[in-house]
Amino acid sequence: MLYDQIVLRYGDLMVKGRNRNKFEKKMLEQVKQALLPYENISYFKSFGRLFVKLNGHPYEPIADRLKDLFGIVSLSPVVSTEQDLEKIRAAALGLMLSLPVKPNTFKVSAKRAWKKYPHNSQEMNHLVGGHVLRAMPDLKVNVKNPDIELRVDIQEEAAYIFYEVIEGAGGFPFASNGKALLLLSGGIDSPVAGWLALRKGLEVEAVHFHSYPFTSEQAKDKVIELAKRLSYFSGEPIKLHLVPFTEIQTTLVQAKSDNLIITLMRRAMLRITEQLAERNGASGIVTGESLGQVASQTLSSMNVIGRATDLPQLKPLIMMDKHEIIRLAERIGTFETSILPYEDCCTLFLPKSPSTNPNLRIAEKIESLIPNYKQLLAAAVEGTEELLLTPQLQTAVQTAGEDSWF
Repeated sequence: MLYDQIVLRYGDLMVKGRNRNKFEKKMLEQVKQALLPYENISYFKSFGRLFVKLNGHPYEPIADRLKDLFGIVSLSPVVSTEQDLEKIRAAALGLMLSLPVKPNTFKVSAKRAWKKYPHNSQEMNHLVGGHVLRAMPDLKVNVKNPDIELRVDIQEEAAYIFYEVIEGAGGFPFASNGKALLLLSGGIDSPVAGWLALRKGLEVEAVHFHSYPFTSEQAKDKVIELAKRLSYFSGEPIKLHLVPFTEIQTTLVQAKSDNLIITLMRRAMLRITEQLAERNGASGIVTGESLGQVASQTLSSMNVIGRATDLPQLKPLIMMDKHEIIRLAERIGTFETSILPYEDCCTLFLPKSPSTNPNLRIAEKIESLIPNYKQLLAAAVEGTEELLLTPQLQTAVQTAGEDSWF
């Protein structure tokens, strides 16, 4: 192909009001970070768009990487040329002749953003389309449903010819809307919640609770693999907080309130996460809860569990059903890792009949009777291990898992 640039288009919110400069700066930083492996690429901004000059690099792997970056609504590989009519015609014909599969029908859609150009959009449709038809006599015009829509975009700095409009991930650029901690288990739901949080422009750090030696190293590697996948979408390294939960979990089991054990564990996790958030400058907690999916995710249970922290709790999956969540997990590439058969700490002491309607006062009373409860939480915070992960980090995860609670 003849492409020399890729044009990236932002969402409407990105280019309006006082947020525009902030979001455009974030977008440029994000794109540059994602394309670090490619030397000599250059960039320039236009209103609501960012142009990536390929400078000889093939467009396919670069476009494939850019379509997963948040904040990009769509992107197109383009051929750029001067705004001279004959050069535009030559570029348009060259693009049509270079298509790997020859189309039967086409139409030209010209846009004259630079109003000083002598030909309007309708004129350009005929001037370019007629030139292509004379050189490709087997081609037919179909204005309603063409095989190829050849687009000509005339801007002040250049004219751009293209036909592909590739859907982007949408949303907001990474870290443009603050920071939150994600409760990341080894299950299907929480990585999807993390992806949706990233898509909304949150900087995300992950928190995982492990109960070694009851949970295995493979379970830990599984979570690391999921966090690495999220870092691919953020375009930045992601911090993973590994919290030792064994002593707290065994202490809660000794309280002999089996039907409330899940409620008590969730409350302890939120309290620990709140302390980690304060240390790391995070303003919220993201969880993978889906209303009614399991006992701890009834409205009553979430009310009692959520009162353990004052931080805002963001629940991107709350109104989604399991099939929708699985489809998203498959789309973002976390599903196969999530179903590997390594248990997390929440499946270890799962009661036969967990409460779906826990009582807040009873839960608080049990917590008040646990010796040194606050010290146990503080010790877990102090014992937390931090890993900084990138997609390139190798782990030992190879085989099979199941869904979990957050």
